[in-house]
Amino acid sequence: MTEPHRACGRPPTVEGGRADPATIDPITLGVIWGALQSIAVEIGTTVHKTAYSEQAREGQDFSVAVFDPRGRMVAQGPYSPGHMGAMSFAVKNALAAHPVETLRPGDAILLNDPLLGSGHLPDFFVTQPAFHAGDLVGFAVNILHHTDVGGQRPGSQGVEGIFDYFQEGLRIPPTKVWTEYQEDAGIVGIIAANTRTPDKVLGDLRAQRSALRVGELRLRELAARYGRDVLAQAMDEIIARTEASMRAAIGEFPDGVYAFEDFMDDYGPGTEPLRVAVTVTVARDSMVIDYAGSSPQTPSGMNSYINYTRSYSYAAVKCLTDPFGPMNEGALRPITVTAPEGSFLNPRPPAGGGPRAIICYRTFESVVGALARAVPDRVAAAASHMANPTFGGWDRADGCEAMSWAFNASNIPVEAQEANQPIVVERFELIRDSAGAGKFRGGCGVRRDLRFLADEGKLTNLSDRQKVAPYGLFGGRPGTLGRTVINPGPGERVVHGKASREFAYGDVVSFQQPGAGGYGDPLERDPRRVLEDVLDDYVSVEAARVDYGVVIKDDGFDLEVDERATTKLRRAMSAERSRAAPPAGHPPKVPAPRLSIP
Repeated sequence: MTEPHRACGRPPTVEGGRADPATIDPITLGVIWGALQSIAVEIGTTVHKTAYSEQAREGQDFSVAVFDPRGRMVAQGPYSPGHMGAMSFAVKNALAAHPVETLRPGDAILLNDPLLGSGHLPDFFVTQPAFHAGDLVGFAVNILHHTDVGGQRPGSQGVEGIFDYFQEGLRIPPTKVWTEYQEDAGIVGIIAANTRTPDKVLGDLRAQRSALRVGELRLRELAARYGRDVLAQAMDEIIARTEASMRAAIGEFPDGVYAFEDFMDDYGPGTEPLRVAVTVTVARDSMVIDYAGSSPQTPSGMNSYINYTRSYSYAAVKCLTDPFGPMNEGALRPITVTAPEGSFLNPRPPAGGGPRAIICYRTFESVVGALARAVPDRVAAAASHMANPTFGGWDRADGCEAMSWAFNASNIPVEAQEANQPIVVERFELIRDSAGAGKFRGGCGVRRDLRFLADEGKLTNLSDRQKVAPYGLFGGRPGTLGRTVINPGPGERVVHGKASREFAYGDVVSFQQPGAGGYGDPLERDPRRVLEDVLDDYVSVEAARVDYGVVIKDDGFDLEVDERATTKLRRAMSAERSRAAPPAGHPPKVPAPRLSIP
């Protein structure tokens, strides 16, 4: 909790677990807040150490949180913001199906319904109550992205050929899979029968359940130490303080209406770009984020159910307002997120949504782009883009499994991939000259070449920014486009960002990610920093001259900036810009907002 020592009011009296109605004392509040954070981290650590799959154990593609008895998120673990924003709604939906009064110690509710959870079937949400002396004191909750839940393609995230979520895998409404600590063998058997990787999925599911048992015990201990009422009062205070902090942070923004648009490349080979239109309205201490004008839902997997759209909208606002404060129910209250029903950011069921993770960048960056005019010193230009492909095939040694990477998850080490999958990572490097030039340049794109030692290989590609470059801000240039290639070099086959392709044993698939957009005028970048980029092989000598107006000379022993030539070149480039500017009285011709804000 941010600055709990500022709490005021006389200390509560604690008799038989009941607290005085006065404000909780600051020391108790601070200790309880620290304990709630610690519980969330311990739940996450337990998942991390006991999960079976690489994306959970190495990639940390899971999230955890602690909720109060009313189903309000109080504290979260340091994991994916996409999960966290959706988790509040998932818990409300779980408790709507299984009201609090029907729950007993050891019960746990599972759901993965796209509309009720985070938008796609691989995300399993588990909610477990915690009781002390017969009274409900809160909930321990986690969500984990599972390797495969059936459906058309390995990994359950196909784009092409998807027209509803029934093709994407097993859908589980809120279901009590554990009753008083006893696992329902029938339900677990159905789950195992509908996945290509049952050992991984059941191992991860039981890791989730075991971790929540840890959270349950810690919540019970906390209630025993301070009393149920003191704990509940502290939770109320934490949520109220977080809301006040968020409202104060939004209040620092200038009131106004800020619009922006960006585009997804498409939703499959031969399809049109998808428009992300956002209008952010700031009014005093609240904010409305409206996606009216965005493209309609697609007859593919490329749709983002409203909870997921909300999640990354919340995350963008949080980063720009109160990034170090708690993320809980209070942080969400001042923010309203809407999208037209039937748009690809709020589709009607049973629209597909398996690959919705590819969309989160665009919603996040669109909100940032919209608010760039309000708080230009807090924003960054568009980033590179994730690639979230999944592979399936028959491993000649062992069974195969899907691989995935998610926003804010850890990178899976090469050693772990090669040890557990039939692959050899042949290249893993930054791409020279891929970053958008700017006073502050964008990050370089990443290239990763994987040689697959699997038979009957199937690639379900899920990438973007292969047609629409990551935008720059305030004169910064867009990053380079990404691409996916099978067997790079002569005779290479370029794979569309949303295509499904077959590959043979020994083929190399090269994922070349786009560069991030630059921020500010490239001619204002310190020439010494450009030289450092050249020495680090992020920028070539030629790009230093063409993009930044910096002349690098080689004296045979070392590289250095030619100060006189650089000054002359930058003056010439500035003069050329002035000549190219439109005459007075005519509107300037600037790139579309999706590419750059002049």
